Amino acid sequence: MARALPPDATFTHPGVLVSKAQLDTVRKNVTAGKQPWLEAFLDMRDSKYGSYKYRPEPYENVDCPWGGKVAHGCVEERQDAIAAYTQALLYSVTGKQQHALKAREIMDAWSARIKRHSEEDAGLQTAWAGSTWARAAEIVRYAPGAGWPADRVARFEKMLRTAYQPLVTEKLPDYNGNWDLAMTDAAIGIAVFTNDHKAFDAALARFRDRVPAYFYLEKDGKVPLTPAGSTMNTPQKLTTYWFKQGTYKDGVAQETCRNFKHVGYSLAATAHIAETAWHQGVDLYGEVKDRLKAALAFHARYQLGENPPAWLCGGKVDRNMGPDLEVALNHLEDRLHVSVPAAHKLAEETRPAGTDDLFVSWETLTHAGNPAA
Repeated sequence: MARALPPDATFTHPGVLVSKAQLDTVRKNVTAGKQPWLEAFLDMRDSKYGSYKYRPEPYENVDCPWGGKVAHGCVEERQDAIAAYTQALLYSVTGKQQHALKAREIMDAWSARIKRHSEEDAGLQTAWAGSTWARAAEIVRYAPGAGWPADRVARFEKMLRTAYQPLVTEKLPDYNGNWDLAMTDAAIGIAVFTNDHKAFDAALARFRDRVPAYFYLEKDGKVPLTPAGSTMNTPQKLTTYWFKQGTYKDGVAQETCRNFKHVGYSLAATAHIAETAWHQGVDLYGEVKDRLKAALAFHARYQLGENPPAWLCGGKVDRNMGPDLEVALNHLEDRLHVSVPAAHKLAEETRPAGTDDLFVSWETLTHAGNPAA
């Protein structure tokens, strides 16, 4: 596979996180009643996001402040995006027109109203919602019989370009890495949906800059790498930035000592970006597979209950990882045939993976045992 997408190449559609071949496999697995995919499908169908009665609640301005201040539209936007993606997947599996209509209704409602995002969490909000919007829109746009009118598709493209893309492409080298990675997840999805080569290339560059600075390998040296433009450039600053972690071993992540939830976000976003690039013929996985394997193996052990050593986070970790393993595990195990026993065990114990209600949804259904290269 290529290191870059040639400027004259066409994008592969659908190709944001899930490909046509993967969607076909999902349909076959569910129709045949195979597990864990059938249970995953039923969980999705029976969730609030899968209801025919789901009603979107669009906002003109989604403002998401810090410090416990009242927010407006943040939860509603994330949930509506997940509902659109859920309905798109349901249509792909069942072919029932009501699901296509519901997905379109939700996306059309937002593209008709949203103008801006504001307050301190705007970048993360647009990352979470934008990544999910792009997945939903990509499926509906290219699904046979979904019937999304061209003018509504164009309006949705404009929404992504104006209300999301500027925010998810902002440079934030000193923020915690889950921001950068989630924003890049949205950026690459939007780039594929809008057929934007420049934005796609920028997302690849940002991925290549941030992932090695987030997941540590001992080959990096005595201290972690830093992303371009970061001021966290001394051992003392890095220890603070890594939440007081001053000992670095294979698999430790920048937010390990914050909590496993944020490491999970970063694992999921890293895999989402690489998966989308993979569907476009670019192998980002090949550049980070050792880091992904090390991080998955490391965190899965402690998430499963192993006692952390004293050198790690003072001997205490916050085991609150979400449904974040399936995409990375699918590539390592089912494409590369690389064994990651602890992560495999953790995934099996927590299947079917549902949704974190932020930007990870139904990935046992879409990616467990589904290489579909």
